[in-house]
Amino acid sequence: MLLVKLDTGFNIEVEFALSPFHRRFFAWLIDATIQGTYVWLGSKFLDALVGYHWNDELWAGVLFMLPFIFYHLLSEITMNGQSVGKMAMQIKVMTLQGGQPSVSQYLIRWLFRIVDFPVLLLAGALSGYSTWWSIIFIFAGFICVVATPKSQRVGDLVAGTILIDLKNRTSWQDTVFTEVESTYQPRYPQVMQLSDRDINTLKNIIETVKKRNDYDLSLKIADRIQSKLKMHTDQDSLEFLQTLLKDYNYYSTN
Repeated sequence: MLLVKLDTGFNIEVEFALSPFHRRFFAWLIDATIQGTYVWLGSKFLDALVGYHWNDELWAGVLFMLPFIFYHLLSEITMNGQSVGKMAMQIKVMTLQGGQPSVSQYLIRWLFRIVDFPVLLLAGALSGYSTWWSIIFIFAGFICVVATPKSQRVGDLVAGTILIDLKNRTSWQDTVFTEVESTYQPRYPQVMQLSDRDINTLKNIIETVKKRNDYDLSLKIADRIQSKLKMHTDQDSLEFLQTLLKDYNYYSTN
């Protein structure tokens, strides 16, 4: 199992398991099957509904292909860094800082799919329209994943993202949301000085501390936050971090 240490927003290194290549491949295969099935069934449906010449209209063809084209982008944005294939294989996209990627990072990953998965180039090579040496570029994404220390494809390198393995974790909360009781009284309004990415990283760290009983990590993080926000607490480090998370959710929803 490949591990990577990421420097979080609190300048503390946290260890994550990288997604193994075979799980990435099967996730891609599942997603490709979904996309292929959509095209096949959609074409059959439109043929029956409109007639065999619907695809002669450029606008109809473009409109029909939009879900296929934007499948990965919309999936990762709406499913917290996962697609159906990634969810099935228990892997997800995250930033090099250990947080959830921004929309722009998802967009960059998606745009570079044309480099990592050059389907048109492959079709051209197989049909004879492309020169023989262009087949090298067909494997650009694969070569990049194998050659880079963090198993990143070209889109990951440009976007600053990685794919991590969720299977080895007992619990991984995908969002910063934490349930807060209706009678809850917040203690630290200073928490709103932290960014969403800081809070997302904090939640991941809390789960890591619980799983590994790594209370030295929680102490370091608690000290960093107190120094950053110029505050003090009488709570122990883990309790303090959990309270911060609850306070953030309280202030964000009220």
